[in-house]
Amino acid sequence: MKKTVIIYGSSTGTCQAIAESLASKLGVADVLDVASIDESTAAGYDNLILGTSTWGEGELQDDWFDGVNKIKAAGVAGKTVALFGCGDSASYPDSFCGALGVLYNELAGANFIGAVATNDYDYSDSAAVVDGKFVGLPLDDVNESDKTEARLDAWVSQIQPEL
Repeated sequence: MKKTVIIYGSSTGTCQAIAESLASKLGVADVLDVASIDESTAAGYDNLILGTSTWGEGELQDDWFDGVNKIKAAGVAGKTVALFGCGDSASYPDSFCGALGVLYNELAGANFIGAVATNDYDYSDSAAVVDGKFVGLPLDDVNESDKTEARLDAWVSQIQPEL
């Protein structure tokens, strides 16, 4: 595996816990809170695994507003990027994990991996769906915590060969 970092933004700790679980499953040593990165952080890695929770009507977690600009400043061309996110499909079915779509659009030019089929999710709309698939791994640890571990394992198996 090329040099890989997991960068997450978490307000309640859920996205951080998911990031740490992914790191364990993938054998990734570097797990960073997006609030702690600078413009040079992303430049030192070939693979970026980025996680955000979704707030309100599909908005990024607060720390990502500055964080995405720092990653863009480092440049994403030639980098492999996988996205994961936390959302609440029961309370926000029309914007479920929409922040994944925001990151996807903001980081255009990256080599994205890890798209996920939508058929096992209960939601009505999401900005994270492109060409009929989620642009990354959406997780609803609030209402579907019983599915989180299996979804993580399946996604790790999917992206690991490409890292």
